[in-house]
Amino acid sequence: MSRQALGKGLRSLIPQGDLSSRNLVSQIEVDKITINPFQPRKHFDQEKLEQLAESIKNHGVLEPIIVRRAGEDYQIVVGERRWRASQLAGLKTIPAVVKELSDREMTELALIENLQREDLNAIEEAEGYKILIEEFDMTQEEVAQSVGKKRSSITNALRLLTLEPPIKEMVAEGRLSRGHAKVLLGVDSVKLRYALAQKAVKEELSVRQLERLVQQNPKPAAGRKGTLDPQVQMVRDELQRVLGTKVRLIYKRGRGKIEIEYYSDEELERIIELMRG
Repeated sequence: MSRQALGKGLRSLIPQGDLSSRNLVSQIEVDKITINPFQPRKHFDQEKLEQLAESIKNHGVLEPIIVRRAGEDYQIVVGERRWRASQLAGLKTIPAVVKELSDREMTELALIENLQREDLNAIEEAEGYKILIEEFDMTQEEVAQSVGKKRSSITNALRLLTLEPPIKEMVAEGRLSRGHAKVLLGVDSVKLRYALAQKAVKEELSVRQLERLVQQNPKPAAGRKGTLDPQVQMVRDELQRVLGTKVRLIYKRGRGKIEIEYYSDEELERIIELMRG
């Protein structure tokens, strides 16, 4: 399958025309279909599934799912939510298009389709990118081209996975936004980061309010005891905001050093590009 076809999502897999054509759509037994092992989406709203199931009872499945063969059975490529709702609705079969896809193509397409539908939370999106990189040896640049995003977007998304599990859960459940998570990444102390995350959720703080709260909390200077001078801290925070990564700033009587963290060759190139303006 071509990269161009993948980038177009579901429409590239279903030729335009009569969807009832026997050569195009098959009725496949629901029990013979299993989930995509590389499916990036992990959270399905039960109430919305039940609403979709009720609609399917009344109107049927209006858009076929996409599957690939797996021995005598099938694996879902696109359409797990419709398949789950069809099970709730008591359907025995579901309309499906069978395609020949590799593991990598299946993973890419599932991720692209969810992104196009905006069905993924920030953590699921990042996990999807991670699968493409680790399971299929793709670079961040290749992932960016595959899903139609900037490489910096991929890098920033992957950084969310470095957050502690309780904070990632808050983001996955929608209690914290992607913006909140990005602010928390700039907090060095794990204990403080978790405390701020809890406070943001409990008090329903905006991203801007959380930023101000982070700036009010002094942090230890790298390599020595004590706290950063407020002006030095302000400069450090601004560098972190602009570069989108952790920065250490050591300052003493007009001299010092700046340490910028990066997590891949691609991110280093991104930072260099930013510095070049």
